[in-house]
Amino acid sequence: MTHSSLGTPAQLRDPDYLPPLAQAVPLGIQHVLAMFVSNVTPAIIVCGAAGIGFGSDQGALGFPDMTYMIQMSMLFAGIATLFQTIGMGPVGARLPIVQGTSFAFVPIMIPAVAGLGTAGLGGLMTGVVLGGIFHFFLGFIVGRIRYALPPLVTGLIVLMIGLALVKVGIQYAAGGVPAMEAGMRAIAEAKAAGTEVDWSTIKFGSFSQWLPALVVILVTLGIKFFAKGFMAVAAVLVGILAGYAVALVMGQVSFTAVEKAGLFSLPNPFRWGFEINAAIIIGMCFMAVISAIETVGDVSGIAKGGAGREATDKEIEGATFADGAGTAIAGIFGGLPNTSFSQNVGLVAMTGVMSRHVVTIGAIFLIICGLIPKIGAAINTVPINVLGGGVVVMFGMVCAAGVNMLSEVKWNRRNMVIFATALSVSLGLQLVPEALQHMGRTAQILLTSGLLPAAAIAIVLNLVLPEDQTD
Repeated sequence: MTHSSLGTPAQLRDPDYLPPLAQAVPLGIQHVLAMFVSNVTPAIIVCGAAGIGFGSDQGALGFPDMTYMIQMSMLFAGIATLFQTIGMGPVGARLPIVQGTSFAFVPIMIPAVAGLGTAGLGGLMTGVVLGGIFHFFLGFIVGRIRYALPPLVTGLIVLMIGLALVKVGIQYAAGGVPAMEAGMRAIAEAKAAGTEVDWSTIKFGSFSQWLPALVVILVTLGIKFFAKGFMAVAAVLVGILAGYAVALVMGQVSFTAVEKAGLFSLPNPFRWGFEINAAIIIGMCFMAVISAIETVGDVSGIAKGGAGREATDKEIEGATFADGAGTAIAGIFGGLPNTSFSQNVGLVAMTGVMSRHVVTIGAIFLIICGLIPKIGAAINTVPINVLGGGVVVMFGMVCAAGVNMLSEVKWNRRNMVIFATALSVSLGLQLVPEALQHMGRTAQILLTSGLLPAAAIAIVLNLVLPEDQTD
């Protein structure tokens, strides 16, 4: 419910209206808090997959590369948001759209950098840049390709994104991949030596690791269902803070990285070099199509929920241009792909404040955070198991969103066969990647992501199979 001091109902529905600063600033920061955890988590996951995150040998150095990538996640989320709210020529919807690092691309990025350290980041960032450029040009045709992506296809893709990530959430909640691998080695060595396993030395899966994660989950659920207003929107953030407090008491938090981090730092272009990786480029371009369609939905949702009208073609095109431009520029400086954030669409509907200038204030706050390494280092102090508790909930919500989209599908025999075939093949290849061990690395990365085969099979079958006339 809005307060009359914010403005008249007509003003609150106007994207160009600026509420009094005393209210506009907290509302802008509220947008940042609602998306903050989701925005920085992909960077942490990608760094963990590359081997330069939690538990890596960079721990003694304060996770310099992960700190930098978290900084870029904040900085370029802010810059991309300004593209949307302020605009630049045809770029930007000039609506209160918050941009952030996209989870959708994570299943493509994980196998592309797995175990490669910083050596894998050159190819990744090149793919982000080229994928962003491709995404930009989708703005010219996005309205024409929507017919190929009905709820059957988009719902399946969103479901596969969630299914691809839930494993990561459990690994984090139980202690992280490095701890898991260390535990597996200890068990194997004990078996090889014919001795009993000393479980007290194995952290992964122990109660001390699970406890903070469970606190996060329980507090998140409690806040989500028993609190109201902004607290309910920021439930995951509150849950992580509660889990962080428990981990701090248990001695699982270290502030060494914060002490070593600087006070100000500018982004470095092509920090990890420039490398052409066909698998990453193809994956990024394909996911750009999905991200563009998601942005169409978010723009439509904001226009309907905040202003009570349909989004214009110009707004949809401008939002897509901003998506692509924000992603391409982020990739140049070591950031990950950007997209519109759906949770902030709901926040606009909840507050009833349609002002794009409110979101601009939030974007400026993000940019300031992205220029201060100590903030990125402070985020790094969140233990991996605490973060895991948060992402378990978030990734489950991604799956639930996919199921919700699929509820719009007419489940006749044709659609059931399309769904079953796409799900079975894509999920099967993801669970048994060894089935493609005789193929090249590019094909393995693309086909074992879970997303690309699911989307390709669903789109093709939906276009070529005749409608079921018997249902």
